[in-house]
Amino acid sequence: MTHHESVRAQLHAIEALLRHHQLWQETAPHPEAFASTQPFCLDTLAPFEWLQWVLIPRMHALLEGGHPLPQAFAVSPYYEMALEENHPAREVVLVELARLDALFAGAGA
Repeated sequence: MTHHESVRAQLHAIEALLRHHQLWQETAPHPEAFASTQPFCLDTLAPFEWLQWVLIPRMHALLEGGHPLPQAFAVSPYYEMALEENHPAREVVLVELARLDALFAGAGA
């Protein structure tokens, strides 16, 4: 499996996990929410919204367009801080995000 295929598969795994835990939204946030200048749009989007509406689509766009992927990439540390300790999906989400991060740990896309 190529690096791009691995990334695509991991993005699909994260989406499936969000859907399974009923964290996937059918309606996008208001367009203004995407105008944030904060990392992870933390002032306008909830953590799972950012995953669904920003990270996953942008990564798919890079893959579809044959663009270079990030060289260094890590989102799991943010989610370790952002998700409440007692969130029912916290541990499984962190595992899947760490798997995504591992694909970029020193990877040459």
